[in-house]
Amino acid sequence: MKEAISARRVRELLGPLPAGPAHAGLSDTLTLLIGDGRIPLDVRLPSERILADALGLSRTTVTRAYATLRDSGYAHAAQGSGTFTAVPGGHERAHDRVLVPGGAGEDWIDLSCAADSAPAEVMAAYTAALSELPAYLGRHGYFPSGLPVLQEAIAARYTARGLPTEPEQIVITPGSLTAAGVVVRALARQRGHALAESPTYPNAAEMLRAAGLQLHEAPVDGHGWDTAGILDTVRQVRPDFAYLIPDFQNPTGAVMTAAQRQQLGQALRAHGTHVIVDETHHALALDGQAMPPPFAASNPDALTLGSMSKTHWGGLRVGWIRAPRPLLDALLRARMSLDLGVPVVEQLAAAHLLRQGPVSPGQLARLRTQRDALIDLVTTLLPDWRFTPPAGGLMLWCELPHRGATALAAAVAASRVVLTPGPVFSVNGGLDSYVRLPWTRPVAELRAAVERIAAAWRRLEESGPLSTVRPRRAGAVF
Repeated sequence: MKEAISARRVRELLGPLPAGPAHAGLSDTLTLLIGDGRIPLDVRLPSERILADALGLSRTTVTRAYATLRDSGYAHAAQGSGTFTAVPGGHERAHDRVLVPGGAGEDWIDLSCAADSAPAEVMAAYTAALSELPAYLGRHGYFPSGLPVLQEAIAARYTARGLPTEPEQIVITPGSLTAAGVVVRALARQRGHALAESPTYPNAAEMLRAAGLQLHEAPVDGHGWDTAGILDTVRQVRPDFAYLIPDFQNPTGAVMTAAQRQQLGQALRAHGTHVIVDETHHALALDGQAMPPPFAASNPDALTLGSMSKTHWGGLRVGWIRAPRPLLDALLRARMSLDLGVPVVEQLAAAHLLRQGPVSPGQLARLRTQRDALIDLVTTLLPDWRFTPPAGGLMLWCELPHRGATALAAAVAASRVVLTPGPVFSVNGGLDSYVRLPWTRPVAELRAAVERIAAAWRRLEESGPLSTVRPRRAGAVF
């Protein structure tokens, strides 16, 4: 029997309908709720009569709204059974084959991707962007450094955080990984050295290696950075680049203290190191806490990266570099050797969202609920796993009682869960006693995933000593 959603719950989710025709407001709001997952897929909606009574609307209004949903692909009718939620083209088309195992279907739970679905504000931002687009259609449409209105919105955010920034210091890119690639392309020598946290964001480590840079570890765990060890490495290696994630570090969730930022920032500047600061997770402070000052406040030469992917939606391919003025010319030349700019509509949508704030309150509330649920599940079902509860970000970095993360990832795939083991995040190998668990799926999926992981872990422990399995990445890890 398929799941149903009550009229009372629909009413709670809908809230006040927007101004205008009631049927249009109802269908538009239901579309947003289905699209961002607050009303799950393949769920039976209340009957037209029951929903009309609950909302104080006419049955004709609800009938017209449901008809619009069906026409747009966000619902389908089953003869004699009711109206069920859907997405245009079918849910399976929303998967990227690079990100999930071959043949994986809708019943797989993908925990390799630390990115949530889009909040309702994203669709509203695209609608606003399309209304603003005609003003740009009479021009050539190329903005290699970025749309001025978006540069202004981003610069205003940095200034509000105590880091005065002019719009001209912002270079817009299609995501933060591309932003890091532009920096390295602009400033790297033919052969050089880079300091990278370990564990770290694996796609960034691969990008640095692809640029011909030799990587050196900057150790970090759930409790923070080994500052003394990092400073020793800086003195010995004198790296050309340092790639740091000081805010809710990926994957550990650690936050670099203000004192550490000051100490590392000054030391790296003294050695002439180009510091690439990834602030992708900065706005995801889930407990309402104040964050330390931006890293660039302690090192004016630092290049700061930002992105809409984690705070809003991965499909909104907008990132940026905040750069010191002396480096702008080199960055723009490197930027234009790759492409000529991010699509105008995406930039307009991003500007619309950022003017509302760095992240939507609804998104923070959803992530907070999912984080707390995941912590409870791991604590209850995997009591011998250890982790430092993060105050924000998107993931738990779990330490197992012994090695076996890679074997676990292989075993749990038989239960249709995609899990990323610790060695994927390691710069120079190791970390097979760690796994990363994002809380970016609905609570029901997180519960099912942890139950399957716990069962697979018990089977592995009961089978005796774990054999060594080489970690394999099916695709990019986000």
